[in-house]
Amino acid sequence: MTSPRILVVDDEADLRELLEITFVKMGLDIDTADCVAAARTCLAQREYALVLTDMRLPDGLGIDLVREVSANCKNTPIAVITAFGSADNAVTALKAGAFDYLSKPVGLDQLRMMVQSALRLNQAAPASDQPGARAGIPASLRLLGQSGAMQDVRTQIVRLARSMAPVAITGESGSGKELAARDIHAQSVRADKPFVAVNCGAIPETLMEAEFFGYRKGAFTGAADDRDGFFQAANGGTLMLDEVADLPLAMQVKLLRAIQERRVRKVGATAEEPVDVRLISATHQNLADCVEQGRFRQDLYYRLNVIELSLPPLRERKDDIGVLADAILARLAAPGRTAVLAPAALDALRAHAFPGNVRELENILERALAFANDGIIEVADLALKAARAQMPEPASSPPAAAAPAPAAPPPASDNDLPRSLPDHLDNVEREIICRALARTRFNRTQAAELLGISFRQLRYRMQRLSIHEPE
Repeated sequence: MTSPRILVVDDEADLRELLEITFVKMGLDIDTADCVAAARTCLAQREYALVLTDMRLPDGLGIDLVREVSANCKNTPIAVITAFGSADNAVTALKAGAFDYLSKPVGLDQLRMMVQSALRLNQAAPASDQPGARAGIPASLRLLGQSGAMQDVRTQIVRLARSMAPVAITGESGSGKELAARDIHAQSVRADKPFVAVNCGAIPETLMEAEFFGYRKGAFTGAADDRDGFFQAANGGTLMLDEVADLPLAMQVKLLRAIQERRVRKVGATAEEPVDVRLISATHQNLADCVEQGRFRQDLYYRLNVIELSLPPLRERKDDIGVLADAILARLAAPGRTAVLAPAALDALRAHAFPGNVRELENILERALAFANDGIIEVADLALKAARAQMPEPASSPPAAAAPAPAAPPPASDNDLPRSLPDHLDNVEREIICRALARTRFNRTQAAELLGISFRQLRYRMQRLSIHEPE
């Protein structure tokens, strides 16, 4: 059986020799080139399992090779070697289609992990040819829907899965950002490694460093044992930073260093340890606006937003509502029972604005199924007016037309006014928050999304209003 062959492109003879020795010990064949022209000659003669190129070459730039290989040799991953501290070059290469990057001085452990990932990518099974699946798109993806928008999203996911570049997923709350991240991971060469999803808005600021990077025994009060953080837990796999815009600025600095150095230091430790994670970030906020407002570091934004995947809101793909509803009801129905939508109920759902997207659809159907007779959901079971009243309007929706001015109310007597306006407003706020918490079964993250506020804002209001989870 022929050994995989790698092409190394670098004008430093010592580095070429080091890489050749390393790859031969791994059982690989290797060709070398000292310039762009020699690399092009090699690429014209054979296919490679991996191309590894320096960014600066005597007769050109490695980025040119990245673009050429990405365009003409789609099944050949190409990685780049960048100078120490050249984060901008690494990002540029990833945006151009590079599979991954290494920084000088090249760490051999990191080099071996990258090569193994590239080889697994070449050995990956071909995409499913099941009926109804677009060519090249596996049928196992979690994001459902046959609309053109979702077909495009799934095509992008398959492409993104072949790269190690950081991905920023954008979309409104409830549009399926975590499902998209899990699909990218599941279709990648890291699929057999951990997928760790972290809600950045749900971690107290004082615990963030310990939660992300881990800690040593005795590092602080309560640290009874050594503990790994999110980066170590996701080592070799994918780390998803959900609602990344909620990270405080102090933590953004530490996260940026971990991303650039690919090393983390546990709280209380003196040495850093290497980590190999593919980063996917997600937020319903506009990160570019957060940068302009000074709430998010521009350099971190630049590192996370290498490739962007935008998820469409449900109101822009209403043809998918029937497929989504069938899948949701199949999951919600009791064992041995079926649940279906009456045709009029499906029409009513398609006419609904869905400011809460797929998550709102799930909530509506779960409530409707509880009221439905014999598992058949009618329009009245959906209670869409009540659902609309409890959901915030999407930020991108156009302003509603001005309603006719109501008739002037009769003069109020003293008995119509609250004795204490602050107490009255607190009661109103308490009632609304309790309704949102009841609707989400006391999931505070989802309740905050329903109310259009951050997790921290909800937690503060719950403390101020003495709202506690029922026993």
